[in-house]
Amino acid sequence: MTLQQPAPAIRAADFDRRNTAWYIDKLVQLLVFLGGISAIVFVIGIFIFITKEALGFILGRFDFTEFFTSPYWYPADEDDPEYGILALIAGTASVTGLAMLVAIPFSLGAAIYIAEFASGKTRETLKVLVELLAAIPSVVWGFIGLSIMNPLIIELFNVPVGLNVLNAGIILGLMAAPIMTSIAEDALKAVPDRYREAAEALGATRWQVIYKTVLPAAKNGLLGAVLLGVGRGFGETMAVLMATGHSINIPHSIFDSVRALTATIAAELGEAAVGSDHYQALFTIGVFLFLITFIINLTADLIVRGIRKG
Repeated sequence: MTLQQPAPAIRAADFDRRNTAWYIDKLVQLLVFLGGISAIVFVIGIFIFITKEALGFILGRFDFTEFFTSPYWYPADEDDPEYGILALIAGTASVTGLAMLVAIPFSLGAAIYIAEFASGKTRETLKVLVELLAAIPSVVWGFIGLSIMNPLIIELFNVPVGLNVLNAGIILGLMAAPIMTSIAEDALKAVPDRYREAAEALGATRWQVIYKTVLPAAKNGLLGAVLLGVGRGFGETMAVLMATGHSINIPHSIFDSVRALTATIAAELGEAAVGSDHYQALFTIGVFLFLITFIINLTADLIVRGIRKG
């Protein structure tokens, strides 16, 4: 007598497992998709929120010429409030510009050493240290500017106040350097090794290989790193608030105290009456900052994408 094999039961069990695996796969795909678009949704939501809050001022009290060309920012004046952000733009630009002068040599030098000279454990240790520097909270950098850099600048340069463009530029440059170093190092490592080998075969020295071959090949990625550093400088708040002196002033030297756009929002938003022109003007500054940083980061992203495609 021949025993029958329970083939149908086995096939049914296999079908159930495949069906369960299919549902799990679709669920994971959905979760990954939601995670991927969440950043886009959040960015759009933030932009809609700040634009909605600023819309009353933009459609009413807003004067383009006054807003962007006047250096007088007195929104709390009951008789004649003024909403000019030229001095705030100048303060932000001066601090960010000086920060880039500080950050670019440090970040590019560190990226070149990590990518081209360091090896093994030294490289991994330096990369970890760079990431740790990027993780330091901005308020800690602000305390450094307030308690260390302030008296140091007063003593070294014999100026009455050490909270100025120089202080904030150094602090912001040190804050932007880690992310710039990380991106610049990735750009240098993305240069194919055959470029280096070809240059060495022609008799180039190690530095000539880097200067004549690697840096030109990675220039778009390095520019993207610089632009992201500029975006970080424009968007920084707490450290700039603590290190600039928070004085409305168009700077004529690095020892002048200034006020940044982000610091103005942080300092005044809690005191402005909700729905007032002052309140809505601060959100208008937020819209302006959002657009500037969006353009900078989009430009950097397009540059980096161009490198990867090339």
